[in-house]
Amino acid sequence: MRQQKLYTTAIVAILTLMLSGCSGGGFSGGPFSGGSLFGGGPRADLDPAALERRQAAIERNKPKVEKRSTIWELFERPEDPNTSVKVSKYIWAASLDVLSFLPVQSADPFTGVIVTGFGTPPGGGRAYRATIFVNDPALDARSLKVALQTRSGPASIATVRAVEDAILTRARQLRIGDSRL
Repeated sequence: MRQQKLYTTAIVAILTLMLSGCSGGGFSGGPFSGGSLFGGGPRADLDPAALERRQAAIERNKPKVEKRSTIWELFERPEDPNTSVKVSKYIWAASLDVLSFLPVQSADPFTGVIVTGFGTPPGGGRAYRATIFVNDPALDARSLKVALQTRSGPASIATVRAVEDAILTRARQLRIGDSRL
């Protein structure tokens, strides 16, 4: 009987310690907060000056959100007549020149995307389609992304690399031709 009472007292004491650690959310107010064992004592999270500083920091770091009345306003572009195209004209022209055997489905020089349909290269037996993305006005390999697809799936990496090299070579030829004028 006495041993059972000792166990009961020990369990109550352990539960009391565990519950005091859970009060106030997280560790604040618990045994790890710097206050007393049961949550009394000074709490830094209730200091008015600290709360004001924390709230000011939160407000400063909030992203600036523009107020919109409809979702369609997200897709509107500002109408600026001075907008310049951010696409290399040499890579753009070279892409259309090298892949001239492919029918162009869409071409947007403002976004730098050319999408073609399936076509067979001269002297080849496999049909390809391409998506070309020109993302920089510099005449640089990093400005060009090419994705080739066959009717059975993606084209090999070697084929994509060969097309990219052909486009970049033609773009350099076009630039050299322009500099002679």
